[in-house]
Amino acid sequence: MFPRTVTHARGRTTIDRAPARVTVISTGQMDAALTVGLVPVGSTAGDGAGTVPAYLEEAFPASAAALEAVVELGGRTEPNLEALAALAPDLILVNAAGQDTGQLHTTLSAIAPTVVTRGTGLYWKQDFQLLADALGRREQAQDWLAGHHERAAALGSRFTDAPTVSFLRKNGDRVRVFGVASFSGSVAEDAGLPRPQVQSFTDDTSRDISLEELPLADGDYLFYSAQGGDEAEFTSLPLWPTIPVVGAGRAVEVDDDTFYLNAGPTAARRVLDQLETTLAT
Repeated sequence: MFPRTVTHARGRTTIDRAPARVTVISTGQMDAALTVGLVPVGSTAGDGAGTVPAYLEEAFPASAAALEAVVELGGRTEPNLEALAALAPDLILVNAAGQDTGQLHTTLSAIAPTVVTRGTGLYWKQDFQLLADALGRREQAQDWLAGHHERAAALGSRFTDAPTVSFLRKNGDRVRVFGVASFSGSVAEDAGLPRPQVQSFTDDTSRDISLEELPLADGDYLFYSAQGGDEAEFTSLPLWPTIPVVGAGRAVEVDDDTFYLNAGPTAARRVLDQLETTLAT
């Protein structure tokens, strides 16, 4: 199985032996590594999230001690390279979204073999499989994805006329609705759940809307979050109670980490959990 050469977003990397000391630079990669049974030794902190998001601590209680020992490596766009090198990693994982991975890949590759995934919610399944391949755990990822698709299809099969689901997030002054190609949107698509017409776009993960355009978030069900977890960021807005889905009592506050920040398999499982729980009521 090793040595093995994997093809990734910045070329090809040869990994001589099964990685044991892995560092992750990008959001979602901690999730993916844990899902196939490996706890990284170091990780950067995602925007608005901790080094180890709370949902991963909850999902992997048996790894609590190892997760507590994960070394923080700064922010994902400017990782602490000295701290990273001091961990003597045998594999570094980073994604190409939102940063200049050309120079970063060269720098990281001088420390240890480096694999670059594509990033963003659109590519979470491909990135999961690539990461698992680099770890020598490809079959585990394939089995997990098969189970995910089976479970998502079972949810969709419950409906003869499936309800539309809407996704909305606020971080600071920025308010966005999320399309089919977003992370949470892809999980809904796996379940065959339709989207409101204004959220059926596939050319981007999200679109910014103004506060006056909040009614664009309407649907049969609305799943919303605000960075930092303050529901009042939405509920205090003058137009909030005028949105039909809010008036119908079908607007659900969700975990920001799992729906909008960490595009990984365990987050996808949590999104599907939420969809199942909400649509079953």
